[in-house]
Amino acid sequence: MAYHPFRHLGLKFVALTMATLLWLTVAGEHVVERIIRVPVELRNIPTQLEVVGDPPDTVDVRLRGSSTLLSRLEPGEVVAVLDLTGARSGSRLFHIRNEEVRSPFGVEVTQVVPGTIGLELERSARRVVPVVAPVEGEPAPGFIVGPVTSDPATVEVSGPESRVKKLAEATTEPVSVVGARDNVRDVVTVGVMDAAVRLVEPQSATVVVAVLPAPVEREFGGVPVRARNLGHALRVQILPETVRVSVRGRRDAVASLKPDAIDVFADLDGLGAGRYNLRVQFDPSQPFGVNLVVPETVDVTIR
Repeated sequence: MAYHPFRHLGLKFVALTMATLLWLTVAGEHVVERIIRVPVELRNIPTQLEVVGDPPDTVDVRLRGSSTLLSRLEPGEVVAVLDLTGARSGSRLFHIRNEEVRSPFGVEVTQVVPGTIGLELERSARRVVPVVAPVEGEPAPGFIVGPVTSDPATVEVSGPESRVKKLAEATTEPVSVVGARDNVRDVVTVGVMDAAVRLVEPQSATVVVAVLPAPVEREFGGVPVRARNLGHALRVQILPETVRVSVRGRRDAVASLKPDAIDVFADLDGLGAGRYNLRVQFDPSQPFGVNLVVPETVDVTIR
């Protein structure tokens, strides 16, 4: 198709007129200066380093341009970019030059205040820490919270070396056991409380909270005190022969318990003939605990 220079002549004339008017408007405006506060953007942080402390996140810049352009600036259009390529660990100073401030076409950066900012750079480190799941609320009456397990049991974290060394654990969202009568299982997000440290990979954990029947207590009188480790050919007399014992344990272990099934004793190991005042002991292998023995000691006569 042949080119016709006069095709759409009317549209071309309108476009030229509008462009000319716009240029005249802008050219006729006064050039003004304005100081604004802009964000600092850190770029190219070396992979083996971390920025620690509270680095400045804004600087003030002086801009020059037409009043129209400056009045129409949107947040984020002007940004001070700090390139950390080749930075080393330690306390370092970095210059922000005018040309390192990103700004729209037609807006000139004439000054940055402060022109130098300090950063604390530290070596990056990794570490594996345990996952701890907090429990929220109380189970139903007659039940208690038992062991809490997490899968995974550990996670890997990274961050500034000094902060990673101090981190004892990762945590999860709380797991509620309000009114529970059985084990509670929940999938929760894992995180760390130190904002300078992060998970190497975002992760969730499956947490199981054991909900167990609450232990019960019972008191028994007439529990016989047995003699243990009596020497060969010796006889023994224990007074009193029985004691009062308070036990605590699972309901099924305590409910049918009889006094003579409670193993309390006086240990006679290495003792010869004579009279002794000995402490009453109990066998820890029993499926319940002993809270109280009255009296705590007995008189022992060995012949």
